[in-house]
Amino acid sequence: MNQGLSIVEGEPKTVRWFGIQFGPSSFGIFDAFPDEDGRQAHLSGEVAKALGENTGVLFEKPTIEQLDVVAEKQPA
Repeated sequence: MNQGLSIVEGEPKTVRWFGIQFGPSSFGIFDAFPDEDGRQAHLSGEVAKALGENTGVLFEKPTIEQLDVVAEKQPA
């Protein structure tokens, strides 16, 4: 996850990035973007490339699901 974080830190339109763990061997990433251009830049950027290169090594196959946040509570 730390490698992903270092890549994402260079993406100005990835405004929030979370590496998450669902269980002992189940992990995910949650990203937030200010607009669709930021999302598409991320999905076609270095993290996506790294995930593709590690298919079959770190995981069987990554699943990418896009969603839209309809409400949020901002940090204080």
